[in-house]
Amino acid sequence: MCKPVIKNILISQPAPLDIEKSQYKILIDNHGVELTFNKFFDITGVSNKDFRASKINILDHSAVIVTSKLAIDNYFKLAKELRLVIPESMKFFCVTEGIANYLQNYIQYRKRKIFYGKLQFSELIDTMLKHKEETFLYPCSDDTSSENFKLLDKNKIKYTKSVMYRSVPNDLRGLDIEKFDMVVMFSPIGVSSFIESFPSYNHEKIDFAAFGLSTQAALKDAKIKTIIPAPTPATPSMIMAIDRYMSLSPEERAEHKERIEEEFNKKADKKSSVTLKVTTKKTSKPKSNNIG
Repeated sequence: MCKPVIKNILISQPAPLDIEKSQYKILIDNHGVELTFNKFFDITGVSNKDFRASKINILDHSAVIVTSKLAIDNYFKLAKELRLVIPESMKFFCVTEGIANYLQNYIQYRKRKIFYGKLQFSELIDTMLKHKEETFLYPCSDDTSSENFKLLDKNKIKYTKSVMYRSVPNDLRGLDIEKFDMVVMFSPIGVSSFIESFPSYNHEKIDFAAFGLSTQAALKDAKIKTIIPAPTPATPSMIMAIDRYMSLSPEERAEHKERIEEEFNKKADKKSSVTLKVTTKKTSKPKSNNIG
């Protein structure tokens, strides 16, 4: 049954510095919701000592696979601690343009060979296959989706997995979970934190929004339905997906949930995505995904 009104949303991220200038303001203005921000987990960087113990040499690699801003932060943090100078010849393969732009915080952007995908890691693979001669370093967390590594192995891309930061679940039991109509997830570790904190809660009372296939898979493993998935071609951001869902009529929302239920009950090997049935304008594709 669809909730007649969604008023309270729990966001599993820290609050933005200025909510008035953030994308979340769209949800407040359009739907009059109350947003609660709470970190579901903390990130701790791998120590210099632990990284040395892995016997991985950053400069033995000619390219870097980048899937998050955290990966960038911890890659350059370790490089600095190890007193390494990243050569201008180092190539960066980023899962999205936004992450590629974040590199400007650490390097002279235009002097580098920087490549990026659109939304999914699988799309970045297509670009990497054009550079199979490179030796890739994959900075990641200890809970990075195994699907990414399977794709790299399947395409015979030479890479080194390097755990540079770890996720530590937070205790969420101080939250009054009964007050929330929706919970927004962004990572598998966030899902773990929620399940560990509220193991006996009836999850059917909440609409769950989840960003990324690995997050959606973690919810499914916990027998929780992802009502609002992102990114999708129609809704590339979590905010857009939530806004679109909340803009549906009760009848449209019920129909959407029926499709989610059908998808949820399918066998695990029959994967397909569910998107909101709303007409959207087509956006032009970028002419080139290579910068520099």
